[in-house]
Amino acid sequence: MAAVDDEIRPLFRRALIKMSGEALQGDNAYGIDGATLERFAFDILEAANLGVELSIVIGGGNIFRGMAGAAQGMDRVKADYMGMLATVMNALALEQALGKLGVAAKVFSAIPMPQVCEPFQRDKALESLGEGVVAIFAGGTGNPFFTTDTTAALRAAEMGAEVILKATNVDGVYSADPKLDPSAVRYDELTYKDVLARNLKVMDGAAIAIARDNGIPVAVFSLRDEGCIAKVLLGQARATMIRGE
Repeated sequence: MAAVDDEIRPLFRRALIKMSGEALQGDNAYGIDGATLERFAFDILEAANLGVELSIVIGGGNIFRGMAGAAQGMDRVKADYMGMLATVMNALALEQALGKLGVAAKVFSAIPMPQVCEPFQRDKALESLGEGVVAIFAGGTGNPFFTTDTTAALRAAEMGAEVILKATNVDGVYSADPKLDPSAVRYDELTYKDVLARNLKVMDGAAIAIARDNGIPVAVFSLRDEGCIAKVLLGQARATMIRGE
């Protein structure tokens, strides 16, 4: 990990990044776009070079989404397990992309599969973070009926993260979908209570409750801008910050 310039100090020392699986599609309808994966890996490298201890939770919606499977008549529990396996595939791809850039990364899965990656164990994950390894958490919580947003909040609390970086397709939280409603209002700051009371679709209610109960702020920003993760950590990006009163 590169030395940190004394004049460039990040706002947080330990952060968890929540990325959607769909982000890896790029302009494709399905799967992983190689160029997009490489760009995200480079953005993570830039953030790691700030001296921030990073962990990542990535979804699996570019491959399979459990709720979509259930909507098509599949058993919800089986569909959710399929979605969890999709997150492992994405996590392994990201681990490889980071490795090509010289970034040490390790995948921890909530569903034990020792031939593929490390089973999640909190102490081992914390040890890896302390050694400058990017910890990538896959397999959701290991249980059906929980989203990867909830996984992100849970792992952030377990890792002692100082912030959750929620990467999206827009530059913050809006009162409505800005692509569909030109009059949608963008928020610079919100409280956890605001998000829950206004039913803003930032993260699911369980995830916001975990963040609130553990005092972990959530920064919502656009993943489309190159260097976005480092900019958020430096307070230079356009983002919505969600925290307590």
